Amino acid sequence: MRPSGRNLDEMRVVSIETGVTKHAEGSCLIRVGDTHVLCTASLEERVPPFIKGSGLGWVTAEYGMLPRSTSSRMRREATAGKQGGRTVEIQRLIGRSLRAGIDRVALGERQITVDCDVIQADGGTRCASITGGWVALRLAVNQLLKSGDVVTDPLIDPVAAVSCGIYAGQPVLDLDYPEDSTAGVDGNFIMTGSGQLIEVQMSAEGATFSRGQMDELMGLAEKGIGELVDIQRAATGA
Repeated sequence: MRPSGRNLDEMRVVSIETGVTKHAEGSCLIRVGDTHVLCTASLEERVPPFIKGSGLGWVTAEYGMLPRSTSSRMRREATAGKQGGRTVEIQRLIGRSLRAGIDRVALGERQITVDCDVIQADGGTRCASITGGWVALRLAVNQLLKSGDVVTDPLIDPVAAVSCGIYAGQPVLDLDYPEDSTAGVDGNFIMTGSGQLIEVQMSAEGATFSRGQMDELMGLAEKGIGELVDIQRAATGA
């Protein structure tokens, strides 16, 4: 029995509320169980120096956790004067995941920055950030299409992410914190709506795993991603 009482292949309750901020070109609040992330997408008519003049667009991301998003207050990274290694790793993951689903030529020479701020954490914050980040990105691109600044839709395919792992000897979908903190195997799966893999992060956290178990987790991830993409499309009207 999972701590939450869910079936092995059952996601937490997922909801996506769009248009939650006034100024951002795209925004949403994604809730995956008790993990809540505010995602905003900001358009800029410029690109980083390393691609200036190439005609290619750029999508990047920033990620952070609010001080009381967890059970005890954490120090703001700004007060420490630098970002932690975990933060840098996660925001790079979000950025490259979202770029995998976009045609940078069609986007044109402009940048979209997706900010993901964790309001409340209960496991799977990076996965929720990627899933919600794509919704914010979709809404921002819709504005470009509506204004005529881009003619061809640069978003090729939805991008979503879900965690899977082996908890109490069983493969499970969408780990919450009690499962994530004690799982023998933990993994994050990032995929497109058409089922193409973008990235898989798998690690043994106390027990090794077999190829057969890896295949089981892959099957669970495909099921979860399919459900998340349906929710993304419903939220954006895509």
